Amino acid sequence: MTLLAQQRRRRILDWVRQDGAARVSALVAEFGVSDMTIRRDIGVLARRGLVARVHGGAVPIGRSTEEPGFAAKQGLQTDAKLAIARMAAELVAPGDSVAISAGTTTFAVARELLDVPDLTVVTNSVPVGELLHTRGTLGQTVILTGGVRTPSDALVGPVAVAALSTLHVDWLFLGVHGVDERAGYTSPNLVEAETNRALVQATKHVVVVADSTKWGVVALASMASLGEAEVLVTDSELSHDAQRFLGQRVGRLLIAKV
Repeated sequence: MTLLAQQRRRRILDWVRQDGAARVSALVAEFGVSDMTIRRDIGVLARRGLVARVHGGAVPIGRSTEEPGFAAKQGLQTDAKLAIARMAAELVAPGDSVAISAGTTTFAVARELLDVPDLTVVTNSVPVGELLHTRGTLGQTVILTGGVRTPSDALVGPVAVAALSTLHVDWLFLGVHGVDERAGYTSPNLVEAETNRALVQATKHVVVVADSTKWGVVALASMASLGEAEVLVTDSELSHDAQRFLGQRVGRLLIAKV
């Protein structure tokens, strides 16, 4: 049955609210309409303030506590995440110790580190730990922090914080929900933010990996100020004004071309 535009948009809105995100490709397959039609539908919903339009799909208009799951976020901004991950992974040398926080962009970084020998990787991300355990090169050591699992597949809480309090690693690749000039780097989950602050404290060099759609987003809890990132890796879709601002606030701003 062919749906009217209004019916289709209502279904798209329900999809976004239920799953935390909707990809254009999935919506095209579901409704049997063109890519252009779906993008037009998302544009209408975005102009009405019902969804936020992002590269490749739509996400809910964020309340500061909303936390989409790992699977919902993994299919969004895939090209940007890959470009960011490749650039970020170039910072790491064989034999380094690396901490990787939870998130889909940090998961992409982990994929780029699979062939780097003799790494010691500390992570509170269940998917990252599983990836490196099953596919990593010989000589890599993977340490999971333990803790309570969140919707983003992070292990958080006092167990994780205690595990991190005695560690000192070379690099942290930190995924964030939002980047804001005043709030800094934020998370919608209070306990995950606390665990990420412990990761920051355990690290010599903090690298934030965040695609351009994160700019201007403020979630519930701040994890770090902008200046606490020695390196911020984002993508070329970030506005020139934002690039100039961030270039003055972080140690190094790296722009991955998409």
